[in-house]
Amino acid sequence: MKLKVYADRMSQPARAVILFLKLNGINYEEVRVDIAKHQHLTPEYAEINPMKQLPAIVDGRFKLFESHAILIYLACSFPGVADHWYPADVFKRSKIHSVLDWHHSNLRPGPVTIVRNTVLAPALGRPFNPEAAAEGEKFLSASLSKIESIWLKDNGRFLLGGNQPSIADLSLVCDIMQLELLDESDRDRLLDPYKKVQQWIENTRNATNPHFDEVHKILMKAKEKRHNQRLNGANNGWGGPEMKKTLLSKI
Repeated sequence: MKLKVYADRMSQPARAVILFLKLNGINYEEVRVDIAKHQHLTPEYAEINPMKQLPAIVDGRFKLFESHAILIYLACSFPGVADHWYPADVFKRSKIHSVLDWHHSNLRPGPVTIVRNTVLAPALGRPFNPEAAAEGEKFLSASLSKIESIWLKDNGRFLLGGNQPSIADLSLVCDIMQLELLDESDRDRLLDPYKKVQQWIENTRNATNPHFDEVHKILMKAKEKRHNQRLNGANNGWGGPEMKKTLLSKI
């Protein structure tokens, strides 16, 4: 039975899982669960993931949710996955776990909070919340500083000093890529102080293309539509009905 992946590519963790599958040639069926339509909150999806979040997988009779757990399962369960993704060496593996455990309670809230209180606010009919966005920026800045000083401090091209990416690289980089939804000037302002992070993002993109760009295409399309809508703001107004329809169809 083919592996099923329940995902919406607007979800950062879902993109990380899909990217891993593509990179390792694992045969799977992608089942779209549209967040904008609240399909992740249905009783039917709750049978797959009672937490009602994305992504989730079904492999035969086995069901699993939480992206880090899914990435580890995939790396261990399917033949042909290169060792660098999730090394057999217990010391290297434990270091990867330290990054993953840190990720969700540190890096992840930064981009989520910023995007939610800037880009998503008008699309959802809510006012901008600059205070919340500023807190998100502080969170992001602290996290990027730690990435540079702890996991990119050596001469390796990837996290933990490696010369090949691991599942930790995929998980963290997909979160930071959510900043692509911001205006170019805002994204640059947030990332420019962190040259090592920028180089690491580029290294990860280069090492995983063309799949990296394909998986993130949905972000670029949403960003382009938002930009075009803003250019036509005189007709509809920023945050008007057409903007809501455009963004909610993608975000």
